[in-house]
Amino acid sequence: MPPEIDFALVLNLHQPAGNLDHLLDHEPWEARQILWALDRIPRSLWPHEDHARVHLALSGTLLETLASPGFQERAYGTVDCGSLLWHLQNTRTIDVLGTAYYHPVLPLIPPADWDEQLTRWLGIGRHLLGRTEFGGFWPPEMGFRMELIPLLRRLGYRYVLVDSDHAVPVTPMSWPELRYRPHLARFGGAEIVVVVRDRELSDAQESGTDPGWFIDEVRERTRWCDFRPLVTTCTDGDNGGWFRNPAPGANFWSWFHDELLARVAGGDGGGVRPTFIRDHLDRYGAHGEVTVRPGAWNTGWHHGAGFIQWTGSAAQRDALTAVSEVSALLHAAAAEGSDVEAARWRLLRAQTSCNLYWGEAWVDRCHADLAEARRALRARAIAMR
Repeated sequence: MPPEIDFALVLNLHQPAGNLDHLLDHEPWEARQILWALDRIPRSLWPHEDHARVHLALSGTLLETLASPGFQERAYGTVDCGSLLWHLQNTRTIDVLGTAYYHPVLPLIPPADWDEQLTRWLGIGRHLLGRTEFGGFWPPEMGFRMELIPLLRRLGYRYVLVDSDHAVPVTPMSWPELRYRPHLARFGGAEIVVVVRDRELSDAQESGTDPGWFIDEVRERTRWCDFRPLVTTCTDGDNGGWFRNPAPGANFWSWFHDELLARVAGGDGGGVRPTFIRDHLDRYGAHGEVTVRPGAWNTGWHHGAGFIQWTGSAAQRDALTAVSEVSALLHAAAAEGSDVEAARWRLLRAQTSCNLYWGEAWVDRCHADLAEARRALRARAIAMR
């Protein structure tokens, strides 16, 4: 028998506020593809409940949309969103990861706003997903920096996912150990478990891969492991034709995942065993210490170092400067006892990663929310005089 290899599948699901409504109005086919891609996830897991183990990170804005009665009514002929939210509560096959509500690149926004982004997500996640605790944290865009560790631990997170290109050993370790073993990272007197995403296997997962190739590649990459390896792949789960294509046999679930799970069930999976990260940690723990360089995952032709996807142009950098300015104004007003909620949610929404990702195409959305936040702060200041 081949040695067993734990495989953790992680999918990120995000839609900006109002985007699905906009697509239903202007690009209905795209909207239907996204909704089907979301609905396909729990349905694809039902036949494989003995073996399927999937981690999902759902942004707060996506959850907010799916839970909206108005949107549920609009989407009903395509997907029953209420039933979808119910099916996502299946803890036998799905482990939900905590994340940030408006899907910001956390290292690029003011640290003063981290807590609100994370606690707001916990509120909606607990309300809609039937869980009170979330052991793993998904940093949007895998954007991470070590300063996040104390907050993550205070909010109860056990582990955080990071990209393999940014994990650096503190304890001496081999290449397979760095990628395929959980580690500890420490900052400010707090420590958290770091689970490393395999970048190359994730690229294959995102673009389309064959289950036979995947099994062979995983076995080759872990052949020198003298420990139980944890191979982790992380991609979006609702973007790209590989996940959106509704045709049977032409998407991630019906071509790759069904066959992989059939091989696992039949004893022909090459030792690959889908697992929840929490179960691997319970059984094998974390080993060694790493530090994590600031960075994000790779997207398109961008490698993720320096967050170049969101900071590459003057317009993007100007928007981030404006975010910091409004954040400072808001926190100063809050310290003086002002009710800043009308401005706060606009500021938090302005920080959405999509506002900065598409070059300069969506930067105006960031500035529009910041303008409303400034207006609300001015109106509150006048009212208090």
